[in-house]
Amino acid sequence: MNKYHKLYTPEDSAVVFIDHQPQMTFGVANIDRAALINNVTLLAKCAKEFGVPAVLTAVETESFSGYIWPQLLDVFPGQPIVERTSMNSWDDAGFRAAIEATGRKNILLTGLWTEVCVTWPAIEMLGAGYNVYVVEDCCGATSPAAHEAALSRMVQAGAIRLTAIPALLEWQRDWAKREHYNQLMGLIKQHGGAYGVGVEYAYTMVHHAPQSAIKPQIVPKKSGH
Repeated sequence: MNKYHKLYTPEDSAVVFIDHQPQMTFGVANIDRAALINNVTLLAKCAKEFGVPAVLTAVETESFSGYIWPQLLDVFPGQPIVERTSMNSWDDAGFRAAIEATGRKNILLTGLWTEVCVTWPAIEMLGAGYNVYVVEDCCGATSPAAHEAALSRMVQAGAIRLTAIPALLEWQRDWAKREHYNQLMGLIKQHGGAYGVGVEYAYTMVHHAPQSAIKPQIVPKKSGH
């Protein structure tokens, strides 16, 4: 079956986080940086919940780029970081070995910057027989034009575009599967923006579940002046 006619699963996919580091973040201009960090954190937490292997890689940590965001490191405490000097992760033997060690052919790519450190390995991984899914709202570029041009180049090479929420919903697939349901809803309420607000509303106002946080005290309006 054509790869475009298949959905990936937690059992056949892996997720890659490339260079989510301070120096790279400073240059991001295509997306609000707080939103970017939130999206990456959501995807990382959901990958961990579903048991999806994650590869973390960084470039020139000590000499230039700084350490990977603590929000991301906190999700994978103690996990080895593939340290590189190359802009193209696929040029690094340690990175290639980490990808191969996952045993997965469906690779969700995220990183900074889209136009270099995501595009270059994406193109070569496609050439090596991997199916590459670019989670574009977990990627940052130096301008909106650079981001769109990079996405266009990757799609022309055979990559597939998607965003964080449909990426994690593809792992869940069926709401009748309850194994990850409550944990997933908790993560969506915490990091899912408008979708998370809707989930919280459905839980509390429709299904009358307890509120996630402490219920605010309603002060009665005083009469008179």
